[in-house]
Amino acid sequence: MGARIHSAAENEPKVALTRNKLILEQARAVGLLGTAKNTRLSGRVSSELIEAAKKRAHVTSDTELLELALSRLALEDDFGARLVKRKGSIPSDIDLGI
Repeated sequence: MGARIHSAAENEPKVALTRNKLILEQARAVGLLGTAKNTRLSGRVSSELIEAAKKRAHVTSDTELLELALSRLALEDDFGARLVKRKGSIPSDIDLGI
């Protein structure tokens, strides 16, 4: 009875940090992130958006947030688009066993 079941809210920071680490490792592996930081990105957005994104991603710096967000976007797969393109490609008379 001493074992404690952790709630999703308690595990969220750990899960987010693990996910962030994996995304950045993947970006590094394909050459998107390296040691050189040779481009500056500038734009104006609301401070509420930045703070909400940092909170959700469990990051603290603007640079960390930008690297993570851009890596996610650059590595995003096209599963949804590929799935929609396949619509109608399976014959209607196929037995799916359902």
